[in-house]
Amino acid sequence: MGKIEDLRKNIDAIDLNILKLLNERAAIALEIGKEKKEKNISCYAPEREKEVIANLVKHNSGPLPDGAVKSLYRDIISASRSLEEPLKVAYLGPIATFTHLAAIRHFGSSADFMPADSIRSVFQEVESGRAGYGVVPIENSNEGVVNYTLDMFVDSELLVAGEMMLEISQNLLSLSGDPSKVKRIYSFLPATAQCKGWIERNMPSAQVIDPGGSTAKAAEIASKDEEAAAIAGEAAAGIYNLKFVARDIQDGKHNFTRFLVISKQHPGRTGRDKTSIMFSVKDRPGALYDILAPLKKAGINLTKIESRPSKRKAWEYIFFVDMRGHIQDKPLHKAIETIKKDCLYLKILGSYPMVDDDKSS
Repeated sequence: MGKIEDLRKNIDAIDLNILKLLNERAAIALEIGKEKKEKNISCYAPEREKEVIANLVKHNSGPLPDGAVKSLYRDIISASRSLEEPLKVAYLGPIATFTHLAAIRHFGSSADFMPADSIRSVFQEVESGRAGYGVVPIENSNEGVVNYTLDMFVDSELLVAGEMMLEISQNLLSLSGDPSKVKRIYSFLPATAQCKGWIERNMPSAQVIDPGGSTAKAAEIASKDEEAAAIAGEAAAGIYNLKFVARDIQDGKHNFTRFLVISKQHPGRTGRDKTSIMFSVKDRPGALYDILAPLKKAGINLTKIESRPSKRKAWEYIFFVDMRGHIQDKPLHKAIETIKKDCLYLKILGSYPMVDDDKSS
């Protein structure tokens, strides 16, 4: 035990040094916060936070993996930021939803998280100023785009200030954990779609019910019904005291959901950014081709294009486009200015740091 005790003493000494350095870092963060307040600058600077974490990962020699370094420093940055100004973040609730988990991973655990009962409510919380930021789902790798989120941008003045990707693992949860007792399965519609094949194979006689709202709402209902189960994430099991009937029941092995951060402003450029726009065009042959041609000529890489009915006129559509680059980049800015004159309507939804390739942001 002598060697172990010596090693533990070394760890204790290192921990005390880490604590001292963390407090020194926090004191500097407070000074920065004072300067920002005097200059009316937001305490949240995602471009700077991305730069800090990227630099740490670059110099990480292990044995801590890069993912652990990112996770640790997100919380360190979050705690320091909370000393400058409490950051209020609305998200699609209740607690323990995947959107809640995505918000924590993006903003760190020291933010003030505010659950909202619908995507519309998340937008309203940010528009009213009760929250500085909101987090909403935008698309799933297996089920596609969340149309309701796209529709909200049509009439909202809010901007996209960030994105994150979260791997989704769905589970069947109930009070007993006994599959023979399950007569009803509650689940948010997108989650049901992700697990449709598993349900048909394993629970063909169970009634599937969408309670609306979220997977966490489904878990809450299942926690009060002995004959019910819910499709939800692992966090919901702990929150609502449910047992696992089955784990990882999603049909796709690589199931990711992309989330957007919404705000009244978009961050500065990082050199590795994405820009989102929405526009509508006249209903004529070749109209969309003519709009996209200047982007191709400028070498702009489009990463997504979706269309939605405008709901204002029959057969009129609004297009949503994601592209590589920041609106401050001259080629991208010039291309958008070129296509604007041929659009009935064009809105820049925001420029923001791209999510990391490893899907861990």
